[in-house]
Amino acid sequence: MLREFKLPDVGEGLTEADIVAWHVKPGEAVEDGQIIVEIETAKAVVELPCPWDGTVARLLAEEGQTVEVGVPIIAVEVGAPDSAERPPVPAPAPAESTAPAGSAAEDEAPAEESPAEENGAHSVLVGYGVRASSTTRRARRAAAGRPETAEVPTAPAVPVEPPELATEPRATEPRAAEPGVPAARVLAKPPVRKLAKDLGISLAELAGSGPDGSITRDDVQRAATAGTPARSAESGNGSRTATPATVAGGEERIGVRGVRKHMAAAMVSSAFTAPHVTEFLQVDVTETMSALRRVRELPEFAELRVSPLLFAARALLIAVARHPLVNSSWDAAAEEIVVKHYVNLGIAVAAERGLIVPNIKRADAMTLPELARSLQALTETGRAGKATPADLAGGTITITNVGVFGIDAGTPILTPGETAILAFGQVKDMPWVVDGQLAVRKACTLSLSFDHRIVDGELGSAVLRDVGSMLEDPVRMLAWG
Repeated sequence: MLREFKLPDVGEGLTEADIVAWHVKPGEAVEDGQIIVEIETAKAVVELPCPWDGTVARLLAEEGQTVEVGVPIIAVEVGAPDSAERPPVPAPAPAESTAPAGSAAEDEAPAEESPAEENGAHSVLVGYGVRASSTTRRARRAAAGRPETAEVPTAPAVPVEPPELATEPRATEPRAAEPGVPAARVLAKPPVRKLAKDLGISLAELAGSGPDGSITRDDVQRAATAGTPARSAESGNGSRTATPATVAGGEERIGVRGVRKHMAAAMVSSAFTAPHVTEFLQVDVTETMSALRRVRELPEFAELRVSPLLFAARALLIAVARHPLVNSSWDAAAEEIVVKHYVNLGIAVAAERGLIVPNIKRADAMTLPELARSLQALTETGRAGKATPADLAGGTITITNVGVFGIDAGTPILTPGETAILAFGQVKDMPWVVDGQLAVRKACTLSLSFDHRIVDGELGSAVLRDVGSMLEDPVRMLAWG
């Protein structure tokens, strides 16, 4: 039986996702629970498991393609691929069926299961419902006196495309015209597709010189060379002359999708919704750096990469406990300020696909070693692009460590739904007056942006001053915490 796996809503009410990478190819055997594809939603890269045991018949979406929730992305042959389990192929013209009730012909045409029945029984994900605009296949009800006949996939599941070629339906197949299914694509192996994606070249604009008009690595590299279009001999597959994607001194267009698209929308929304105010404070962190060296020698931190960010995070958590209003949100509909008496500490991470802000749940209840482990794990997960939607949801206040980029200070934009964000600048040697004498000290700049609807100048200054005081003298964390 040929079954189609539809793109699910992974739990955040998202409407679409990008196909990042396939982990399977046509002809490969798959198992229930095996990871088959990575998708990029507006918030994170998510791995999707296969809900059945079977064999991959075809991939219905290619890497880099944006697919709506509820649209099929892969077809899997489930169970024995014999004719008894496959829907019968319809004749060009309708024909009367004389199969008796209870015969094999009647048994062959069960009504197609709903998305929830088809995917929910085995999948660990939620929200598999198909939107009203999405295309679904239902069993075709025959006229009275005729057995039911299932609607037949217009593209045959077997034989599948050769495993070495990742292809989409050809232009000659009727399936390409169906809504929700990718249009015809040229042939190209996965490494070639990746190379084209890395170079910013559209495979649809290339003419292939490989077997059956497939795109080769040489075709892509020629197209990337300035003024050298990729051409091929007449192949009869509708191939076109390529347009170089990037020309020296020319322009390059980068698609805005997934995490970057969400980040852009969030930053615009935040900047033009919350009135931002940013304050700055230079701090002598010599004592903090000394304490950091001692902490690194403790057995509780033996396997951790402890950085000054740990002390900045602890100082901010204590400042929030002293000034709870800074850890709140603005509810415009209810005309209320919602004060959070818990802290989900967001950490801004510059991932390959864009800026994300995963958060440490209930960071205020953690010990220093627990906070250090959570910071390290969250940062590594975020940079690897493996942060889940749950990691990114529910933040209450954020820290961004601009110091790792060699930057002293900035004016950070609030994470939507939050009231404050602290930027921690680079720690460097600076001349400083100590007890009336000029000395070289370790210093950094703190920048605190806050929503002026909720936090006025006095409160914002008090929060920033408290964080600075604790970084100047870490013992204050013990006294105030």
